[in-house]
Amino acid sequence: MPHIKVKPFDTAIVEEKIPQSQLLKFRATAVNRGDELWGVEMEGKEFLLQVKSYDDEVLIKYDKVTRPLKVNLLKEALAQVAKELELEIIASNIAQNKENHFASAYEKQIEDFYEIDFPKEKVSVEVGFGSGRHLLYQAKKNPDTLFIGLEIHTPSAQQVLKQIELQGLDNIWVVNYDARLFLEMLPSNLLEQIFVHFPVPWDKKPHRRVISPTFLDESMRVLREGGRLELRTDSDNYFWYALETFFAVPKTEVEVRKNEALEITSKYEARWLKMEKDIYDVYVKCKETSPQKELTIDFNFNIVKYRKGLENALPQKAVVEEDYFVHIERLYRIGNEKLLVKTSFGSFDRPEHKYILLEEEGCRYFVSPPVKTSVNHKAHLKLTELLSNVECN
Repeated sequence: MPHIKVKPFDTAIVEEKIPQSQLLKFRATAVNRGDELWGVEMEGKEFLLQVKSYDDEVLIKYDKVTRPLKVNLLKEALAQVAKELELEIIASNIAQNKENHFASAYEKQIEDFYEIDFPKEKVSVEVGFGSGRHLLYQAKKNPDTLFIGLEIHTPSAQQVLKQIELQGLDNIWVVNYDARLFLEMLPSNLLEQIFVHFPVPWDKKPHRRVISPTFLDESMRVLREGGRLELRTDSDNYFWYALETFFAVPKTEVEVRKNEALEITSKYEARWLKMEKDIYDVYVKCKETSPQKELTIDFNFNIVKYRKGLENALPQKAVVEEDYFVHIERLYRIGNEKLLVKTSFGSFDRPEHKYILLEEEGCRYFVSPPVKTSVNHKAHLKLTELLSNVECN
């Protein structure tokens, strides 16, 4: 991903440049560490750049929690930062490919789904689309259906967005986000199908698997009656684990197929077939209509504000409750009147990673609020309590 390496310089000059800069918004220095975060804004998007100083160079790169999907935006920000600060670049990978653009109209942010209109009557989801072959094929074959592709691997998301434009498709949305959280944003009984093709097996870390009892519950809620969840895997362990998960519920309808040939083959499947591996398909049918999910969730911090000494009073260890946790991972000072807090919280198997910006005037998530789930809301209330009730010295 984009970065630049520059000759050592006094990073304090950033604060001198901020008042005149249209790009640089703040400089945050880590408490008890040597690294920094720079807040930037470009084309209406806020994000952070990480800055690490070494003996013979300074590395400036993107921050993965706040990064925008558009790589050229990151590259342009890095180039402009180097220009504004008059930095001497030693090495970089920020040369922009003018042809490397994508159909941004089909890129959706997670916050877009707080309130959104679906342009097609039928909607399906593919989880972890990888190269996008199956997703693009389904979209071309079914022009009456909106396909929402979920992919946490940013380069894969970028390539599919480019293919949407090249192939002239108008029925795909790409979301660069964790599918396990995304489903909770959807209304009940919306989807025709959920495709989970060749997910990472995570044999040593099964809690990281996409398929889980919680994912199954959410899938059955967002699928219409008669819709189905489709798992395709080359992993024996994942296949048997999925069957155990699917049959653990009181009532279910499951269909199993082995070595079924599909109309389109992904690059991974082609590899497995050359190795003569078995391919398993498991289809779970939704048997009933679900009630609409009603969650009144507010992620505002209300009375929370920065107070002097707050950074010394916050807990250093994770706060663990029965069904959620809150962990304040790192603190960054912005001058003498602001604090940037890096946190992880929420579900144990589906944590959120967010920054919280505290100012004397108020407090907000930087750059966007968490996904609206009940677990995240419980964690938010605990964060509010921690940030407002601690005694500062």
